[in-house]
Amino acid sequence: MNNDTTHPIHYTIVARDLGAHLFAVTLTIARPDPAGQLLSLPAWIPGSYMIREFARNIVQIRASSGGKKVILRKRDKHSWQAAACSGALVVSYDVYAWDLSVRAAHLDQTHGFFNGTSVFLQVAGQDGVPHVVDIVKPDDVACQNWRVATALPELDARRLGFGTYVAANYDELIDHPVELGSFALATFVAHGVPHDIVITGNVPNLDMARLQADLTRICEAQIGLFEPDSKRAPMARYLFMTLAVGDGYGGLEHRASTALICKRADLPVLGQPELNDGYRTFLGLCSHEYFHTWNVKRIKPAAFAPYALASESYTSLLWLFEGFTSYYDDLMLVRSGVIDDAAYFTLLGKTIDSVLRGSGRSKQSVADSSFDAWIKYYRQDENAPNAIVSYYTKGSLVALTLDLTIRAETAGKKSLDDVMRLLWQRYGRDFFETGRGVTEAEVEALIDEASGLKLKRLLDRAVRGTTDLPLADVLAPFGVVFAAKKASGVVALGVRTARDGNDCKLASVYEKGVAHRAGLSAGDVLVAIDGLRVNATNLADLLRRYRAGDKVAVHAFRRDELMTFNVKLALDDAPANTLSLLDKPAAAVKLRRAWLG
Repeated sequence: MNNDTTHPIHYTIVARDLGAHLFAVTLTIARPDPAGQLLSLPAWIPGSYMIREFARNIVQIRASSGGKKVILRKRDKHSWQAAACSGALVVSYDVYAWDLSVRAAHLDQTHGFFNGTSVFLQVAGQDGVPHVVDIVKPDDVACQNWRVATALPELDARRLGFGTYVAANYDELIDHPVELGSFALATFVAHGVPHDIVITGNVPNLDMARLQADLTRICEAQIGLFEPDSKRAPMARYLFMTLAVGDGYGGLEHRASTALICKRADLPVLGQPELNDGYRTFLGLCSHEYFHTWNVKRIKPAAFAPYALASESYTSLLWLFEGFTSYYDDLMLVRSGVIDDAAYFTLLGKTIDSVLRGSGRSKQSVADSSFDAWIKYYRQDENAPNAIVSYYTKGSLVALTLDLTIRAETAGKKSLDDVMRLLWQRYGRDFFETGRGVTEAEVEALIDEASGLKLKRLLDRAVRGTTDLPLADVLAPFGVVFAAKKASGVVALGVRTARDGNDCKLASVYEKGVAHRAGLSAGDVLVAIDGLRVNATNLADLLRRYRAGDKVAVHAFRRDELMTFNVKLALDDAPANTLSLLDKPAAAVKLRRAWLG
């Protein structure tokens, strides 16, 4: 392996054609492999566990050395072999960027965005040398006021400016996404570390000051969780980059930044101080991705140390890395004071309901869900609620169960916080020096060590089992009553619908529900109930006129065939559990306050 730091890998990237959505990239390798240089593009991006074949977006590619053409031979779907050459190898290629997500690359007249996994070819054998990137300002008049937002360290560029940036190695290079555009910008400091907020998109009357204040509290709470004494963050600066759109949601974590997509309506509005559901959801997303700065970007499963980006990397630990993060994202909102206890328990109740809604929880454990993320969780179909369980949502309830069990059995002396801190101290704090990930066996031994308890039986049930978690039992010592749902009095078909134009299409049919028993299937388009037309918006209104036990004729198209189903209606059995608080006894209140901060 040639890791000569005096000859860095050099890239130049420019938004070449906004209308065609093309980034032009030039890669210069000062000392290519004398036997012929191997180049490749990752097949997936860390944090999103699905093979995405980013190389398919390379439109054209060519190579030269000393002004003469060098033959590139395609080896497989994402790698190329260059013929041997005596001097520097220059590879030029165009990347089609029209994926409006946090995972790949997007370019038009409004902005540009790219992850390194989509645009930067990897040079085999030289992963460990410095990687230098020239981000060139495009000539297009639409880009006149564009700036650059990235956590990549500047080499010969001003902060937020076009110019030269540098990464210590390829792994770092692809862990710093880049946003180009005319964005709103604000900065806050959390425990001495500057944090930038970048908002791309038209957001009238954006209350940036409120967003700064709320994120400051959340970030400081998380830094304090992992480093309660020093309050030392693991990065020198951090960047929240957000694309605001009419309808969208998503986030992807990186070592010193996060890429987010949210609804424009979810961002705070000047003069509207209430904390609505949309803004609470956005803060929860920010909290989730920020927590990953520790939990998965530095504390990693052994399977990701290092990442093998040419094919799937299997781990049974996503229930910890995503599930525990999903637990702490909302918990950090209440501990930081951004939301109150009542709002937290509303969010917790929704999480519980979402897990209990699908029968897949009785068929798949969170360990198996983690392992099969590549083919099941990230490739969900219409039968997903009946076949799989989410390692995010059930994983968060596993964390809740462990946390409250540890707190109750140690009289509040230990908690899941101690587990996370020990994971951080042993596997995360020095990860970029040691490169050491944690195995499944090490995780479970560490949980026992940090808590002082023997929790194998609980972990067997919660992680490897498919029975429901003992939520009522673990919540009770904290003065929280977990009550089963009451019948809603409203009839339902037991389906999840999706709008298809003005039609009502069945997206999922829940196992053993009314529609399932009658023979309806996902993909069916409802036409009428007892002769009354069903459209995209009126299903609930039509069903409201019936009672449990009523029999109705449902007409639906399956493909292009009109079919009739005889349906016996029943009450909606969707989970609607409630969490209520008891102020007595005092011991329960004390435990709850320690838990919620």
